[in-house]
Amino acid sequence: MQVDPQVLLGASTGLLASFLYAISVVIYQSQKDEIRPLHISAIKMWVAFIFMTIVVLLTISSAPFYIPLYAAIFLLASVTLGPIIGDTLYLISQKRIGVSYALPIVGTFPIITYFIAVLFLGDTLSALRLLGTVLAVIGVITISREQATETDSGDTSFDRIGIALALACAFLYAIGTSLLQIGLIEVEPIDGNFLRTLVGSVEFLPFFLLTRVKGTPNPNRRVTKIIAFAGLLGMGFGSLLYVSTVKFVGAAMTSVFGSMSPLFAVPISMIFLRERLSRKAAFGILAAIAGVILVVIGF
Repeated sequence: MQVDPQVLLGASTGLLASFLYAISVVIYQSQKDEIRPLHISAIKMWVAFIFMTIVVLLTISSAPFYIPLYAAIFLLASVTLGPIIGDTLYLISQKRIGVSYALPIVGTFPIITYFIAVLFLGDTLSALRLLGTVLAVIGVITISREQATETDSGDTSFDRIGIALALACAFLYAIGTSLLQIGLIEVEPIDGNFLRTLVGSVEFLPFFLLTRVKGTPNPNRRVTKIIAFAGLLGMGFGSLLYVSTVKFVGAAMTSVFGSMSPLFAVPISMIFLRERLSRKAAFGILAAIAGVILVVIGF
């Protein structure tokens, strides 16, 4: 079976984005005792905005910056629902029910994205792609659950609000990715991602200032530099690759590739954080890989 070159290109950029995001997550994890989550979110978004500003300035001579008003609205909504509101809900859910429950629930967002794409974005319902999406999600959930259980110190008792927030986050990620596809119809990935990081940077500013008013201490320079480097990889290069993947293959396939970061985080954690690979994690890796293959050949 011959695979469309554009699908292969989308798979490559999507998986590379997940790989870079996985590296950044491992770095964030190594500094978790030195910096608050809100500071991490703000720093990585601001670094990504600086990066995208440089990219736009370097490429504007070959391709003039252009974003129609309707596209700007969809792009603004996509970053607000996903990286801003969605991430915030996830952090609250994680605190209430623990990472080992919150992360797998949020990890189901590719399935939601797939059905949104079929119902509203004109994607065709393919049994092979659906099977691949479900298999990839099962793999990611297995890996995430296994990793998070080893380090989870949160309250894992049944909490309806925490579970509802995790589900809401999954839906927001799915809706945000779908809106991103619409916003990119007439927009180049570089221009679209520049606007997303600009909006995200502005929206994070009041939250950061609020922490200053409350007297929350800022991270030291060493930690800030480490987080900034991780943010450049994950939110800078990674988000540009993610947006490019949506442009190449659409929201449904991108959500599958974009959810693969736990797959890459396992070997990275084994090397740098000396974590062990369990049988369940190995099963999750194989399931995720098989799911991605089915999604690609089923396009």
